[in-house]
Amino acid sequence: MTDFADLVRGVAVPALESSRPVHARDIDPAFEVHGTTVLSLRFDGGVLTLADRRATAGNLIMYDQAEKIMALDDRTVVAISGAFARSIEVCRFLKHSFKYYRRTVLQEMSLEGKLTEISRALAGNAPMAMQGIGLFLPIVAAYDPKKDDFGVYFFDGAGARFQNGSYACAGSGSERIRGVFEYIARQKGRFETRPMGEVLEDGLVMLDIAADLDSATGGFNKTLPVTRVLDRHGNREIPEVTLREVTSQILSR
Repeated sequence: MTDFADLVRGVAVPALESSRPVHARDIDPAFEVHGTTVLSLRFDGGVLTLADRRATAGNLIMYDQAEKIMALDDRTVVAISGAFARSIEVCRFLKHSFKYYRRTVLQEMSLEGKLTEISRALAGNAPMAMQGIGLFLPIVAAYDPKKDDFGVYFFDGAGARFQNGSYACAGSGSERIRGVFEYIARQKGRFETRPMGEVLEDGLVMLDIAADLDSATGGFNKTLPVTRVLDRHGNREIPEVTLREVTSQILSR
């Protein structure tokens, strides 16, 4: 039976016992930490992004405090699913790229420019992903001040960009809840026409369903999910008191 020390030793061997560079072929995909599930929902006046906190490596739960949502700037929020370390690295690169552009040109990069940079970063990661490691799929919530418009975008592993006017989701748990988005929209109206409080409740319900049906998705019995609201004033987390109240109502049903 393999114990935890053997697992750690299996990951560390290439770096510790050899002076040569570590290549993708040296890394066992079974030990790569992945994060799921993430989703973005439009509401009347902005975009709400939600994520569970579980990170897994194969069938192991590695961490239950993962931060899968990152603000690249005041008007751009990215949620990441897939290879956790690689996605964090790319998001940090993008964040600094946007800041460097703003300081160099003395104006913010256009929304089209930001989305193109994200696609380029994903395309640059494709060779690594084709070797079986480093694949991650982001979803992006963005506000375009020139058009006074919000957008939700998702990407494939090669960097192709797609847009959905109402929502997007990624990660293994997303496969279990894709139809729920359309059902709610047909029953209650399109997400972008409804207040944030209602959309928050719907998003948390879908996250709870994903946790029930997907072992890689963590619920919020012990740990509150990650949230971020993007509106015309910027982006921010939902207050813990508010989030705890809504999650308690959902869990008590």
